[in-house]
Amino acid sequence: MEIKWQVATQQSQTMKQFLLKNGISQRLYAKIKAQGLPVRLNNRLSSPADQVQNGDQVSLTLPAEPADETVAVSGVPIEVLYEDDYWLVVNKPAGLATIPGPTNTTDTLLNRIKGYWQQNGAIDLVPHIITRLDFDTSGIVLATKHQVAQSLLQPQIEQHQLQKFYLAVVAGTGLPEFGTIKAPIGRVGVEPRRRVIADGQSAWTDYWRLAQDERLTVLKVQIHTGRTHQIRVHLSDLDHPLVGDQLYEGPLGWGIDRQALHAYQLTFNDPFSQQKRQFTAPIPADIQMILPTKINDKL
Repeated sequence: MEIKWQVATQQSQTMKQFLLKNGISQRLYAKIKAQGLPVRLNNRLSSPADQVQNGDQVSLTLPAEPADETVAVSGVPIEVLYEDDYWLVVNKPAGLATIPGPTNTTDTLLNRIKGYWQQNGAIDLVPHIITRLDFDTSGIVLATKHQVAQSLLQPQIEQHQLQKFYLAVVAGTGLPEFGTIKAPIGRVGVEPRRRVIADGQSAWTDYWRLAQDERLTVLKVQIHTGRTHQIRVHLSDLDHPLVGDQLYEGPLGWGIDRQALHAYQLTFNDPFSQQKRQFTAPIPADIQMILPTKINDKL
């Protein structure tokens, strides 16, 4: 894989300093030197001491990551929202696990991505999943095509700078136009359900009320942390569980057979191009069916 950076810094630095500041670990840098992997500055071979300036282009050619032979290949198609040399953005359907687990090792989103890349002749066949979704939550999932891309995005992940917005349909009315929930989430024993508990992991959720009728409310939700079942836990703790969410005692039989939750928008800063990337996934039909009004213009 060839990795390219468009340099956007006013501070001059050596090529070695630039690479180490931009996701190349000391171990990988040693491998680059030992194997003589080509590093180019403005399309010319570069040395570690060369100065990198604002506006320069740096490129590095890395060998393909070895595929994990224990990860099965699925030929089921995926819905690709965006793809380039580093990123793959997919619209995951409800009823599909993001990664393999004890009950499904052959047909998860990760298996399908591997199959999609293989069908298209890709050399790198190791999907690095960045944003996971629950089995019955639909919407945007971001994957990187190489561990270096994942490494470059990691600071934004750790600093909660990826902006993730969801559409949620909850039972009941009376929620304010805007609300913030900061309540720790944890697990009690071995039960699959998470709860708000004093010694849980910190969790932060914001929501905006978009619409409501006599029995339900439509929310735009932003999560600043990524705890398991975070939105489901926080809203059920407010006595407004997601419609169709059987695990958190949401109402059933309202026209949808899974929790009414859809990850519709993701925004992050691309560390290679230095541009903001924003992606949107359309609202699926099963959620559209239970909305009290058209809310696309409010998202």
